[in-house]
Amino acid sequence: MNPYIQYMYSYPHKTAYRPLTGVRFCDYVSALAGKGHGLYLHIPFCQSKCGYCNLFSVTGMGQEEIDKYLDTIRRQSAQYEEVLESVQTEFSELVIGGGTPLFLTERQLEQMFNIVEQHFRFSQKRELVVETAPNQTTKEKLTILKQAGVSRVSMGIQSFSDRELKTLKRQHTAQKAREALELIKTCDFPCINVDFIYGIPGQTETSLLDSLKEALRFEPEEIFLYPLYVKHGARMEREGVVLEPEAIFAQYQAARAFLWAEGYRQDSMRRFVRQKVARVFSECGFGTSIGLGCGGRSYLGNLHFCSPYVITRSACIECLKDYESTKDFMEITHGILLSEQEQKRRYLIRHLLIRPGLNRSRYQALFGKDVLEEFPVLHEWMKQGFVELQDEFGEATYFALTDVGLGFSDYIGPKLISEEVNKAMHEWETIYGQTYDFISRKS
Repeated sequence: MNPYIQYMYSYPHKTAYRPLTGVRFCDYVSALAGKGHGLYLHIPFCQSKCGYCNLFSVTGMGQEEIDKYLDTIRRQSAQYEEVLESVQTEFSELVIGGGTPLFLTERQLEQMFNIVEQHFRFSQKRELVVETAPNQTTKEKLTILKQAGVSRVSMGIQSFSDRELKTLKRQHTAQKAREALELIKTCDFPCINVDFIYGIPGQTETSLLDSLKEALRFEPEEIFLYPLYVKHGARMEREGVVLEPEAIFAQYQAARAFLWAEGYRQDSMRRFVRQKVARVFSECGFGTSIGLGCGGRSYLGNLHFCSPYVITRSACIECLKDYESTKDFMEITHGILLSEQEQKRRYLIRHLLIRPGLNRSRYQALFGKDVLEEFPVLHEWMKQGFVELQDEFGEATYFALTDVGLGFSDYIGPKLISEEVNKAMHEWETIYGQTYDFISRKS
């Protein structure tokens, strides 16, 4: 059994989205009424494209091009602000991702924060999360983050081995990552998160644990461990890199045991949290958020939308041009409208793969049926030792992944994809994937 089928960070995947007509943002804005919503800002610029990356990001952009992008975000924000005021929207979370947000200059970073502060209303105790990378982490830029009230800084290190970083086509060195972490620590952010990758060709359990041991010297609140995927359209795929699932899984088990022994609780297959941070149930199946920028995804009830999913640099640049030429941001042109059955699947996936798990009574209250009746595959997974019923917090019963089940999250999650969504994803791979293969061969 291959544990690594697909990373289910959301559902449905963007490759299942299709063109939409007659859909207007203002017709769905009621989903954003009142408090408790999320705002995501996508900054798609990077110094270079990592070997494993197939996300929406572009390289080689100068300050003028980034300024034009920020001006478009301001226009989009102004149009959204006018509609959001009608329902008194208040955001409790702002996440700025990419790309590499700190690729922006100090002036551009200040402009970016000014845009969101000017056009959106936030709760007093909002969460503000920013992603960064070692080469772009400077004292001056961190000072701007601190002044903006950033509560969580997330940095992709991936490895403290220069050889492994070179294999991944990362541009920073291990020493640069150390220096960046030292700088971040001096700013005393409430939460520091660092990302690492396992399954890198040539990596061993020993070298992986050496990286994690070094990371613990900086006492991060959270560590995310990502298995390496050679994704369609990524540079490592074109180079013919072949992965070994059994070796990757052995590295995962070694890393998990090490972090557990060092006082880190496992909340998902990828997320490890220092035990002092309390675990709480957070309902995320119906979470509402809007995305700003090209590549930012929005969730408004049963409507999910974003710009078309593209991979190559040329396609990303074309998508950027389309975004920057948009006049009416109220028109939603690409996304998916979820049926009730798809919403049930999303709710199950979003909760089962993250501890404490799926609240059984809450599912019953929302959908009028017991989740075991709706998804009998849970019976099978309980027999296999992947899922168990747990009494969490002494007040509710949860379907939760066991310690064994957590390691098979990327096998379990894809089993819950509907036939319709699987078909749409396969169509994307067949039609658009061939296009990208042709472009890659030409370039």
